[in-house]
Amino acid sequence: MILNKGKFPSTYEWVLTLVITFVYLLATSLFLGLRAEHLLMAALFLTLYFGSEYTRKMAVALLPFVVFGVSYDWMRICPNYTVNPIDIRGLHDLELSLFGIHDAGKLVIPGAYFYQHHIAFMDFLSGIFYLCWVPVPIAFGLYLFFSGSRKVYLHFSLVFLFVNLIGFVGYYIHPAAPPWYTILYGFNPILHTPGNTAGLARFDAMTGLHVFNGIYGRNANVFAALPSLHASYMLVTLWYAVRNHCRPFIIVLFSIIMVGIWCTAVYTAHHYIIDVLLGIACALIGIFIFEKLLMRIGCFFRFIERYYHYIA
Repeated sequence: MILNKGKFPSTYEWVLTLVITFVYLLATSLFLGLRAEHLLMAALFLTLYFGSEYTRKMAVALLPFVVFGVSYDWMRICPNYTVNPIDIRGLHDLELSLFGIHDAGKLVIPGAYFYQHHIAFMDFLSGIFYLCWVPVPIAFGLYLFFSGSRKVYLHFSLVFLFVNLIGFVGYYIHPAAPPWYTILYGFNPILHTPGNTAGLARFDAMTGLHVFNGIYGRNANVFAALPSLHASYMLVTLWYAVRNHCRPFIIVLFSIIMVGIWCTAVYTAHHYIIDVLLGIACALIGIFIFEKLLMRIGCFFRFIERYYHYIA
C-alpha cells in the first residue's frame, strides 16, 4: 500500500474507492433503503479522499469508524432475534439474584428501582455522561491524528472497531432485552419493538432538546443489550490515553466520564449491571487480543505498519 504523492490518488486507488462506495450505496439501497445520512457520509468521505493528500490520509485513517457505523447500521438487515432466541426473563432474574434492591418490601432490579426513585441532578448528569459515549472517543481519535500520534491513533481506532465487532457477535450469540423492556412490556418478546429513551427521557424533558429521542428512535435493534458497548468505549479511550502519556487532567476526565457512563447505563435502565460488566470485559479482551496476539502475527503486523505509513 503506497500513498500516491500529490493531490490525486493513483488510478487503482480512486477506481477502487469509487467502486466500493457505489457498492455500499447500492447494497444499502436494496436492503435498508437510502437515507440522507448514508449519502452525507459517502459524500463527506469522497470529499476528503479526493480533496488533497492530507485529507486523503484523514479519510483513510477514519475508515475504522466508518466500518463501525456501517456494521451497526447493517445489523438491521438480519436482526439478531432471527438467529437466536431473545433472553428476557433469564437475564432479568440473574440481575435480580445478584444485584436486587429491596423497595417497599419487594426485590427489584437496580434499573427498575432508579426508574421509580430518581433525582433531577442525576437525571441531568446522566444525560451529559451519555452524550459522551461516542463523541469523546472520536474527538480523542482526531486529537491523536492531528497531534501526530498516528501510530497510537491507528491502534486506538482499530481496537475500537474490533471491540465493537466482538460485541456485535455477542448480540447474535445471545440476544437480550434491556431493563426498560421488562419494565414496560414484561417478559413476552415483541419483535420490532421501537427504541426507547427510558430514563434518558427525563434529560430530554428537562432540557427540551429531545436529543436522546432522536438517537434511540433510530436504534438498530433493542434486543442488543448484552454486552454493553457503552461501557466499552471509554475504557478503550482511557487505555490509549494512558498509552499516549496524555496529561493527568485528561486521564482523570476520561476516568470520570467512563465511570459516569457505567452508572448512567444502570441508572437510566438502559443496561443491567451484568451488561456493563461484560462490556468492560469485552473492551479488555479486545485490547489484549489486538495488542498481545494479533500484533505478534507477522502478516497482521506488516499490514498495520503499511497502514501507519499510509496515514503518517
